[in-house]
Amino acid sequence: MLETKTGNAYDVAMENFDTAANALELDHDIREMIKFPERMLTVSVPVRMDDGRIHRFEGYRVQHSSVRGPAKGGIRYHPQVTLDEVKALATWIPFGGAKGGVTCDPKSMSTHELEHMTRRFTSAILPLIGPEQDIPAPDVYTNSQTMAWIMDTYSMTKGYAIPGVVTGKPISLGGSLGRNEATGRGVFYTIECACEHMKMPLKGATVAVQGFGNAGSVTAQLLHEAGAKVIAVCDSANAILNRNGLNIPELIRMKALTGKVQKFPESQEISHAELLTLDCDILVPAALENAITEANAAGVRARLVAEAANGPVNPAADRILQSKGIFLIPDILCNAGGVTVSYFEWVQDESHLFWEAQDIYNRLERVMKTSFRDVLKMHEDRKVPMRIAANMLGIGRVAEAVQIRGIYP
Repeated sequence: MLETKTGNAYDVAMENFDTAANALELDHDIREMIKFPERMLTVSVPVRMDDGRIHRFEGYRVQHSSVRGPAKGGIRYHPQVTLDEVKALATWIPFGGAKGGVTCDPKSMSTHELEHMTRRFTSAILPLIGPEQDIPAPDVYTNSQTMAWIMDTYSMTKGYAIPGVVTGKPISLGGSLGRNEATGRGVFYTIECACEHMKMPLKGATVAVQGFGNAGSVTAQLLHEAGAKVIAVCDSANAILNRNGLNIPELIRMKALTGKVQKFPESQEISHAELLTLDCDILVPAALENAITEANAAGVRARLVAEAANGPVNPAADRILQSKGIFLIPDILCNAGGVTVSYFEWVQDESHLFWEAQDIYNRLERVMKTSFRDVLKMHEDRKVPMRIAANMLGIGRVAEAVQIRGIYP
């Protein structure tokens, strides 16, 4: 996980919490009950690798709050996963979330090794998860196959199929239509709302997308279809630029075939740092946290920053972007499409009744645009930045639930 002068991701999450709690004038006792994670589990994950040797990985599952219902959140596989990062990510899923991860390099592991690691990790966190307790989902470098292994491992230990234990599953195992593109579609809906608020036409707007995984590529595709001009994208290895606009459908096809955006026709290679400071209308950070810090925020020239990733802008950078008049759609609003459709999937699994894709898109659009309007109203009424407005709404709802429920015993 990246470190900044502001501190690690968990320090950033706590700073954002305190700022919003102060704005709400939240009572000390309520803060003490909702600020910190309810449960944190660190597990040892020994796996027999393809060469016959045992390698021990370390895994985590953190539940921030279950006061309003089951915890919910993704599992990521990445070399830089730490407990603090997982704690921060659980906090960022608006104050009812969970997160998990294993510190590993999935790109260097075989499918066999990934399956055994996933099943062993699932067995280790099994006491914490379940359709009434905590429902994992895909995140960085995990996918529907990962969720299928988790669902199968959990179900085998219980003795019957329990599809509701995870979301983001294959359709054949109780997955939901629309789940794969849900995060990017949610980002797109909030960008539509922001452009309307800013009186900035989306058609013809120039866009740079940092990160071309699931969220970034789907967002780019939908913006391209809406008439925006996606001029730059990057993956973890390379960044490319075409000021006349990239052919996004072709780029997605090439990325699927080669795993890279490098050497895409009619594009020039630029640095990752250059992409973040391009002269464009919309910047979409869709990779990892701390992409925009106090070190590079002054160079950001976009009019709108839409946080498709978790925590891509740190608090010091927030203040710089605000001073430059840049409108920001905060992560807990902007990328909530994934967790929203995950919720839809869980509802479908528990009711054993599945919805049509267009019905899911309509429900998601209604949720995302209503949420945007709620955050925008808080932003305008209370004269606070959009991130603080979103945090105030999330914290306020959990605080109300805690106050009504009280403390046991």
